[in-house]
Amino acid sequence: MEDEAIVTLYWQRSEEAIARTDQKYGRYCHAIAYNILQDHLDSDECVNDTYLSLWQIIPPRRPSLLSALLAKITRNHALDRYKYNRAEKRGSGQVALALDELSECIGKSEEEYLEDRALTELLNGFLTSLPQKEKEVFLLRYWYLCSVRQVGQKLGLSESNVKMTLLRSRRQLRALLEKEGVRL
Repeated sequence: MEDEAIVTLYWQRSEEAIARTDQKYGRYCHAIAYNILQDHLDSDECVNDTYLSLWQIIPPRRPSLLSALLAKITRNHALDRYKYNRAEKRGSGQVALALDELSECIGKSEEEYLEDRALTELLNGFLTSLPQKEKEVFLLRYWYLCSVRQVGQKLGLSESNVKMTLLRSRRQLRALLEKEGVRL
């Protein structure tokens, strides 16, 4: 179907317009989004958002080059999603940072240890042994992956206090794991 016919369907408010747009430009839009996001699900979301935006733009606007308009809208949605995914309150590298901090206790093969039931029991016992405040700090940092600043704000502690609490907890965990014979 030609672009002019697809645009006419939008002007008529026919839902077939979206189906025809997807049929002709779905892969094109998905490729644009995927090149930015490197994630198929997020890319699919961006393409769906693109179709909604196009539905809202036409009418009153009548694009001269539908593919260019779709590319622009898709790219903007993908960039917005990229920023959203990497925003500080959504992790912004906190997963990698938290795992890096724990690597001194757990070692390089975290996946192997996390699957091990004995380690799970050791970790549960370790957490149970911690005073309430230290347990909250540890869980906020390593389970909920909050930044040190966020942990401090949530618990009313200074960042240096949070860092020191985490350091001590990691040392205790390391000593427990060594004592129990867990290979580090």
